[in-house]
Amino acid sequence: MSSGGSGGAGGQPATHSLAFRVMRLCRPTLHVDNSPLKFDPCDLLFGEDLFDDPIAASHLPRLLGGQSNASALDPADLSYRGRFLLQQPTDSLGLPGLLVLPQAFGAIYLGETFCSYISINNSSNFEVRDVVIKAEIQTERQRLLLLDTSKSPVESIRAGGRYDFIVEHDVKELGAHTLVCTALYTDGDNERKYLPQFFKFMVSNPLSVRTKVRNVKDTTFLEACIENHTKSDLYMDQVEFEPAQYWSATVLRAEYHSSEPSSLLSETFKEPILIKSGGGIYNYLYQLKFSSPDNAQFKAESSKILGKLQITWRTNLGEPGRLQTQHILGNPVTRKDIELHAVEMPSVIMLEKSFLVGLNLINLVDRVLGPFQVWVSESGSPDEKAVVINGLQTMTLGEVQPHSSLKFQLSLIAVKHGIQKISGITVYDTVEKKTYESLFEMEIYVDLE
Repeated sequence: MSSGGSGGAGGQPATHSLAFRVMRLCRPTLHVDNSPLKFDPCDLLFGEDLFDDPIAASHLPRLLGGQSNASALDPADLSYRGRFLLQQPTDSLGLPGLLVLPQAFGAIYLGETFCSYISINNSSNFEVRDVVIKAEIQTERQRLLLLDTSKSPVESIRAGGRYDFIVEHDVKELGAHTLVCTALYTDGDNERKYLPQFFKFMVSNPLSVRTKVRNVKDTTFLEACIENHTKSDLYMDQVEFEPAQYWSATVLRAEYHSSEPSSLLSETFKEPILIKSGGGIYNYLYQLKFSSPDNAQFKAESSKILGKLQITWRTNLGEPGRLQTQHILGNPVTRKDIELHAVEMPSVIMLEKSFLVGLNLINLVDRVLGPFQVWVSESGSPDEKAVVINGLQTMTLGEVQPHSSLKFQLSLIAVKHGIQKISGITVYDTVEKKTYESLFEMEIYVDLE
């Protein structure tokens, strides 16, 4: 963080009794011992194959006891002869158990809470009175007030004394930020003075989110790839997709077959997902479907907005962070006017014997459709056709009301045995002169007897 003061009249620096000091408040870090790797002297005396000899292994406790006594250090010995020896098993970790306060301002990331300890010091030999203090955060877009003592000024700050306070700000913008601290006070000469000080810092993006959208029939799949750009590991508490109106979302996870039975406690307190520092990634997959009634489905399809992601995380020592992505847009959804479904099928289909298939024609739009004509397309070689229509080649159907359906039966004959496919059923709207092909495909098994 860089700071700057204010100038007086004519460009001459003003002399002030007060001065601001700013320290960032954040979680401490673990102190790491910088001494070389420590070891136990027993590791130099006994090889890894000691336990292969049962006789030698039986004498191991006595040997270790004598060695530990010999290697015990005298507290009065101030030499460095034992600086490489392990005194406790935990010494091998290189963590003596101490916590270190931040020595520098550090990096600030989007989604974190900026917390600062500010102290205004009186370095003069006189008392200052009626101190009005303001603290603001200035960005490229806005200026936010964090503290204002105009209504209740600080009565006085004695010579050599100080006044301390803490400010917090949820970081929601990238780029340059300025912490503006100002003080209006009366000095020892009974002169009213104004002190502004500026502390600048940069806000970076902690992670990036890349998304892919795929449509498979009536289902939309959303893949979100989260990449960690910070210098510390991130533990993802929650990555939740908030679907837009008329949509419902389900997160898809891999199934882990564990020998331990799942319990309600393990489902409630889930282990956070770790994303390694410096470019670690993790992928999430969501399944999206329409959750609206038929009459509102058109509004959902006409909008490309699928929803947005809510991401919360913590760092190694629990510093929280939270981000919300912009609206995620999906691929254009092809609007269907009608659908054709099978509602009745015989359990046994015999070769070269007619059978009836019950079909349901559904109108998905807000207007009346039809009358219709239905036939089986003759595309492809006649020798390749396994299922053909029986009787009249064209069937006539009446009108279908908006968001309603019409059930009918189609007589077919299978001319090949085995697993065959019913396909090529074509529906033609005689009013709008529109042909609907490939509406229905279904595999059947044709028996010889």
